[in-house]
Amino acid sequence: MSRPPGAVASLPTTPPADTPSKPLTAQRVQPLRRPGRWIATAVVLVLVAQFAHGLVTNPFYQWDRFGYWFLRPVILDGLLITLEVTAYSAVLGLLGGILLALARLSRSPVLRAVSWTYVWALRSIPLIVVLLFLYNFSALYRTLSLGVPFGPAFLTFDESRLATDMVIAVVGLSLNEAAYAAEVVRGGILSVDQGQHEAAAALGLPKRYQFWRIVFPQALRSITPNYVNQLIGLVKATSLVFYVSLLDLFGTAQTMGATYPGDIVPLLLVVTVWYLILTSLVSVAQFYVERYYARGATRSLPPTPLQKLRTALDEFRARLRKEAAA
Repeated sequence: MSRPPGAVASLPTTPPADTPSKPLTAQRVQPLRRPGRWIATAVVLVLVAQFAHGLVTNPFYQWDRFGYWFLRPVILDGLLITLEVTAYSAVLGLLGGILLALARLSRSPVLRAVSWTYVWALRSIPLIVVLLFLYNFSALYRTLSLGVPFGPAFLTFDESRLATDMVIAVVGLSLNEAAYAAEVVRGGILSVDQGQHEAAAALGLPKRYQFWRIVFPQALRSITPNYVNQLIGLVKATSLVFYVSLLDLFGTAQTMGATYPGDIVPLLLVVTVWYLILTSLVSVAQFYVERYYARGATRSLPPTPLQKLRTALDEFRARLRKEAAA
């Protein structure tokens, strides 16, 4: 049949009878292929397998001696000293950092200047220098006294008896930690929206109540992750107290390595594993503290590792059921 001039042919609206058709829900979407990702994954897995194989089979690591030293009482005593120094220094450093941050944010030019100078000085001086200076502090000041400034003293202390190895280590680490914690706390306070300050002031609340009940809890959302990084650094910085004659975990391993030269590598592995355990525990605590202070800031709290595992298992079971039904 001839078609009149200017007419447009229309496409068929139904497929031919011999062509099977599937609904869109039954059609499988082919994922985009990414060969580069698979190649990178394979290379990384090979490198990890080679590293693990060398770590297990290399006799130089002496894993039998590692097992011997790992839970020895002398190692556990050094670990206990590390935990004590870390705990005392973390608490004192955080308290000092809060005071320095408040002084830096105050309206007093003297407090601002002193706080800025302290932070500048302690962040500039290496920690080992601070510890060695405190260790030799008795050469500069043999006695410490309390009394009237530039006048008579009421109480006098012998510095050599007061400054034990533990006190020197805690004071040195706390002074250094306070300088860094001050900037962490100050940044967290400044991150709080100015409207929160204005709302608290509009309610007629006292300044102290405004800070501790409204501003500071919100600032902790920013302070926590940054200060935990400082805390992890503090755990590792305790290894320097060996230079002020305090036998912490690292100092004990150094002493045992000098006594048993053939076990230096296993002892270093023992120290490494214990530091990994300590930092991992701090990281776990950081997750739950951040999750606690995230209430009210996010619509839903981030899932815990157990919840993530449970969700992954449920998705895997649902996929198996779907494939079995297909």
